[in-house]
Amino acid sequence: MNKKLVLISLLTFLALMSALQIVNAATITSATLDKNTYLAGQTGYISVTVYNDKSDKIRVTELSTTINYYYKGGTIYVQKFFYPTELLPDEILAGQSETYQISISLPTDIAAGYTNPVVEAKTDVWIPQAERWMTSDRPVYQLRLYIESPYKQLYESSQEYLQEQKTANANLNNTMNMLAATTIVFASATAFLVFSVFSRRAKPVPQQ
Repeated sequence: MNKKLVLISLLTFLALMSALQIVNAATITSATLDKNTYLAGQTGYISVTVYNDKSDKIRVTELSTTINYYYKGGTIYVQKFFYPTELLPDEILAGQSETYQISISLPTDIAAGYTNPVVEAKTDVWIPQAERWMTSDRPVYQLRLYIESPYKQLYESSQEYLQEQKTANANLNNTMNMLAATTIVFASATAFLVFSVFSRRAKPVPQQ
């Protein structure tokens, strides 16, 4: 009887040890920004695809991105954005992928240039032998985010304003030209009608 208990305990221990050695249950296969360039103060999102490369299901328990901000004064500020916790955990079947969107927002006084957001996923893997979830690996993925210079923003805004003014002036000129042409046509038609009326009145009445 004792031998059976020892054997069962040994098998249970081996199963747990093998479960603890499970790695790379999930992989972040891609992470992309919704814009090529960002402006200070803008919001956006990162699309993150998590792939389950194991023979059993996994679940994503946390998904986040960390961004190191460089302010105009040179101060570094680290901010972390999370995928909504109310939508997690989310299960992914073996061999399947799921895509998530993490919302981000940039400070209004962020310095122009490049920064490298890091996306991280926390996952659990299902252990059939133990019939329970077990904490697994935490895959990461690094991006490259570009913030445009505020001077470029001002220049582009001024160019857009000038273009809007040119378009408005062109539309106004077209309207004035059309109004002038309509006025000329109307005046010509009126003159023709007046001339026709007076011409008819000027004809002598034939006498009997």
